[in-house]
Amino acid sequence: MKYIISLVVLFLFIGCNDDMSLTPDGNGSIKINVLYNNGSGNEPLDSAIVILTSEYGSFEHLADENGYLEITGLPASNYNISIRKKHPTDKNVILTTSDKNVEIAPYQPVTREYVALPVSGNGLVINEIYSAGPDNNIFFFYDQFIELYNNSDEVRYLDGMMITRISGNRSEEGIVRKGPGADEDDDGDIDGATYVFKFPGKPGEKNFPIHPQTFVVLAQDAVNHKSILSTSIDLSGADWEFYNQYSSIDIDNQNVANLINMRSDKTVDFMINLTSDVIALTSGKDTLWSDGLDIDTIIDAVEYQSKVTYRQTLDDRVDRGVALSAPRYSGKSIQRRAPGMDSNDALLDWEIIEKPTPGYHK
Repeated sequence: MKYIISLVVLFLFIGCNDDMSLTPDGNGSIKINVLYNNGSGNEPLDSAIVILTSEYGSFEHLADENGYLEITGLPASNYNISIRKKHPTDKNVILTTSDKNVEIAPYQPVTREYVALPVSGNGLVINEIYSAGPDNNIFFFYDQFIELYNNSDEVRYLDGMMITRISGNRSEEGIVRKGPGADEDDDGDIDGATYVFKFPGKPGEKNFPIHPQTFVVLAQDAVNHKSILSTSIDLSGADWEFYNQYSSIDIDNQNVANLINMRSDKTVDFMINLTSDVIALTSGKDTLWSDGLDIDTIIDAVEYQSKVTYRQTLDDRVDRGVALSAPRYSGKSIQRRAPGMDSNDALLDWEIIEKPTPGYHK
């Protein structure tokens, strides 16, 4: 009996000490007013999507018809805020704005007013990245793919363009670098390209069209992976396949066109990290990848991380945010929230979807 009483007293003591030492949390709040310029002045942006992200996760809210939103019950933290809505009169333009490191503390209401600015969504973009691999416990991830989308009203041509994985430029012992996709020497390019694959031809040629509002799937290996693993996907109908001509064992589907490896020192397949990487699509006008890829040749680039609070390394001039990646071996993918719409803020533009959708949008 004495033993039981002692335990009860001990638990009460610990509980009291915990309550006294904890900072009150879940009592932060923010009021947001979203506007946009209609040509003659600012007016409310009704029903704007507002995404708040912190160490506690990412949460989506909707402003009311007056562009007003109040969020309460927030835990104390620094928040990144992203706001977006399609332009009321132009379907190819989105209105967007963002704010980083907004401090929200308990019982200290925060008020912010934002004016969303127009960004054209009219062009060629990376639309989906499937990197996580299917549900499995044998470390199978060879069904990875990247999907492009033409969000314009014109035919685009892929001739000479390059797809690159940018995972180099990391700090080493005694050497501190800015990281993958950063402009290391402040000379107008992004550094760290480790895999560089190219569409056939030269920039400006017109042999490989991508028609308006159509998808193009680039498969690591263009085969039916379901025949190897039932939880995987069928990529035998992909439009393009990463083929490494310097590898003696790389799969080559003769019915699928090849993207060609530009680096003879890389003798393995085009693979991307399951949960953290930078992928870029370039015009192909700058092929000197070892010296960095000129920013003005980058058509689109995406950095994804397992936590959106991780430090962004991709240059802000290319994209201002980090997309949240799907968990490894989850069978999930990441995709733009709307086909082809690019606000240059990956946090706002991308979302996790339950299963890959090669060649179509969920």
